Amino acid sequence: MSQAIPAAAPDGDASPDHPFAQGLEPTAAAHSGEASAATPVAAQPPRLLLVDDEPGLRTAVQAYLQDEGFEVVTANDGEEGWKVAQEIVPDVVLTDVMMPRLDGYGLLRRLRGDERLGGTPVIFLTAKGMTADRIEGFQAGVDDYIPKPFDPDELVARVRNMVRRQERLLAEAARYADADIGQMARQITEIRSLLQGGGGKKAPTGVKLDFTPREASVLQLVAEGLMNKEIARRLETSIRNVEKYVSRLFTKTGTTSRTELVRYALENSLVE
Repeated sequence: MSQAIPAAAPDGDASPDHPFAQGLEPTAAAHSGEASAATPVAAQPPRLLLVDDEPGLRTAVQAYLQDEGFEVVTANDGEEGWKVAQEIVPDVVLTDVMMPRLDGYGLLRRLRGDERLGGTPVIFLTAKGMTADRIEGFQAGVDDYIPKPFDPDELVARVRNMVRRQERLLAEAARYADADIGQMARQITEIRSLLQGGGGKKAPTGVKLDFTPREASVLQLVAEGLMNKEIARRLETSIRNVEKYVSRLFTKTGTTSRTELVRYALENSLVE
């Protein structure tokens, strides 16, 4: 049985003889020098961001997760964690709740409000284990919640499950984006024909719609004939976000296809 990771390391930094200095108690496979057959060797390991103000705990969790094949970057508190997240764009964020400067809830709010990081899975690691605290975390948008002290093998299993779930979601989004490529290509051809023909008649009266800046950007790029993947790349966002914005544009303009959307935008001078 693996050694449980406590809520905090005694006296912060660990001595060389303390288990925190050695990572954690190695598994049987590690003792025998054999790699676990259940853990595939990946060319690019999942990148984790670990945010906690307890030095000993950071060292222990980082060492254990690295031994399990993850790339782990650490931060001392939520403020530093936010800066690091913007730099590395992690696959999963593990964060304590009670921290100085910016707590876990504040970090979660910033992540969820960011275009690139909004869909990043977040796991709370905290000594607050009451039901009310867990409910508050889930209502705030956290993906998982592990109270301290926790078993490191359970932590690894949950992180690995989160990474796999995210990979499935991304694969599903990519399949959806490419599901009807023939129809999309026809619509792009029609859109470009509209552009070459000037878009037809102009509306006699201006139409004012309440587009957000990002919706306006997506509309402009759709009108230029770009597909969702190209728009996502241009705006440095995800395909799923682009699909969300295009769907909102359909709703606001009363259209049902990209061709209708572009024709509407051209006729009402909503794009350049």
